[in-house]
Amino acid sequence: MDAINQRLDCAVGIVEEAMGLALRFFEARGTIATRTKGFQDFVSEADTTVERLVRDRLAAAFPGETVLGEEMGGVADDAYWIIDPIDGTTNFLRGSPLWGISLGFVRNGRPELGVVAMPVFKEIYAAAEGTGLLLNGKPLARNVPFEEVRVMSLGDSASADAEEVAALNVGLRHAGWVVESIRSTSISLVFAARGTFDGHLQKLTTMWDIAGGVVLAREAGLDVRIGTRGETGIPWVAAATPALMAVTEELWPEIAEKLPVKAA
Repeated sequence: MDAINQRLDCAVGIVEEAMGLALRFFEARGTIATRTKGFQDFVSEADTTVERLVRDRLAAAFPGETVLGEEMGGVADDAYWIIDPIDGTTNFLRGSPLWGISLGFVRNGRPELGVVAMPVFKEIYAAAEGTGLLLNGKPLARNVPFEEVRVMSLGDSASADAEEVAALNVGLRHAGWVVESIRSTSISLVFAARGTFDGHLQKLTTMWDIAGGVVLAREAGLDVRIGTRGETGIPWVAAATPALMAVTEELWPEIAEKLPVKAA
């Protein structure tokens, strides 16, 4: 087994342990401590405890390697692990099953390994360079039943420009797509990777939201592009089928200026 597969197997094991911990918090969510980070942006005891577990396991498995997390911070360097311990905290707190755990490894700004768990469904999606998409350790081919049903996901956040997002939403609907918004970027990218969605677009995101999921989407065969908004350094992501990407380029010209993030 080569080094990247060994790293992926270890990352999957860490996320599997974190999934069990997160589920225990989910079952007791009415009693856990929460606080507000910003408008409609919450962090719970589950977020911090799960991130601490993942950090501890990474430190033991990969001593000295840089780790960056949504809740506990850190600094990105040339190669680092990045954690979103509960992606979709709002969904988590309200009892929706559409939340996940994301772990990625980024080298020179490019995600090269990703693991996303959907704990309520007992599913762990994983991929690295050349592995293809894996579900619970087994290959998963992207499957698109009823291809005439065109449905995609449009990411949104409290900090995004509502009118800008709405304009893209309207344009996609006029072009014939059903537009979903499930408020969990990593799960939206899982749905794109496995064929439930034709893709996921998000004009404002974070690396911890996308690092795991974009690897899944890329290894599933989607066109994946990541860029930043002007001088802000804030990431955007587009992961889509050719048909959806072609329509999106007309509505969101900036994505055409970025090369797809393909395998090296």
